[in-house]
Amino acid sequence: MSKGHAWVLGATGQIGRAAVRALSEDGWKVTAASRAGGRDEGWDDGVRTVALDRDEEGALAAALGPGCDVLVDMVAYGPQHAAQLTGLAGRIGSAVVISTCVVYEDGHGRGFDTQGEPDGAPRYPVPITESLPTIAPGEATYATRKSGLEHDLLAAGDALPATLLRAGAVHGPHCRSPRELYFVKRALDGRTRRVLAYGGASRFHPVHSANVAELIRLAAARPGSRALNAADPQAPTVAEIGAAVDAVLGLSTETVLMPGDPSPEGVGSTPWSAPHSIVFDMSAAERELGYRPVTGYAESLPETVEWIAGQLAGRDWRDAYPAMLRSYGTSLFDYAAEDAWLAEHDRKG
Repeated sequence: MSKGHAWVLGATGQIGRAAVRALSEDGWKVTAASRAGGRDEGWDDGVRTVALDRDEEGALAAALGPGCDVLVDMVAYGPQHAAQLTGLAGRIGSAVVISTCVVYEDGHGRGFDTQGEPDGAPRYPVPITESLPTIAPGEATYATRKSGLEHDLLAAGDALPATLLRAGAVHGPHCRSPRELYFVKRALDGRTRRVLAYGGASRFHPVHSANVAELIRLAAARPGSRALNAADPQAPTVAEIGAAVDAVLGLSTETVLMPGDPSPEGVGSTPWSAPHSIVFDMSAAERELGYRPVTGYAESLPETVEWIAGQLAGRDWRDAYPAMLRSYGTSLFDYAAEDAWLAEHDRKG
């Protein structure tokens, strides 16, 4: 017997693929909506696909028809999408919406948006609970727009119960900006040494797409108006992540620890690097949803590494991962700057 009708927006993205599969296997009738209307080979044949541009005037309302029991939104961004969802409250039983951990603000008004400013790196409590304040909503940045999305959806909770999942550093196959590329590409390029700033101790709590999908599955069956962290059971350091990638590839890399900030050229910087740990408390999700993680970081890593390596085969990394290039630039793989820094490091002994 079906648990109801679940609609998934952004179904062919990294989290969407896993969410559709989890909901379908759990007994939901699933409609998978994406711009191209594609499908994943891992989905059940009963999953219905729809081509949809949610930003086209009236398109989502028309496609929903009589409505659904739960709408899962991977791509909601800003107050305009909150208004779109709440405007359909009469046809949506509840919503599960992917938000982000970057909405958090520390006790001195610092967040992810202030990291480039002098003394702008946030110093969050360890671990971060959902009671920590969030940044002011606005239109200026990704973080402020996600905050606005959260603010408006939570305010409309009586009309449309919405669970907001504040995802950490998402990993797993099908990621457009896989942080693990930093270590995988270096290994494939034959690099035998790496430099890690902040003593290699940076922690930016990851979450596997399968764990986010499990949170979605649980929240779909337990409607409510709330914001919950979404993270793996462990928060490894960047040095531990590098060692784990080496283990998957059967390689050994010397790690040179840089005690402080990366060099001006970016030597020592990684997609996880931060001067202070970013770790999330998952007890609220455990308490409210009965959440138990599906996988951990190390055990899920072989599949991720295999997928990244497959995408790189015969391709320039900038073509394989243009989103990674836009997010981090070319300094991540500036071997000349790194070699110069290492030569000076070795000279000084």
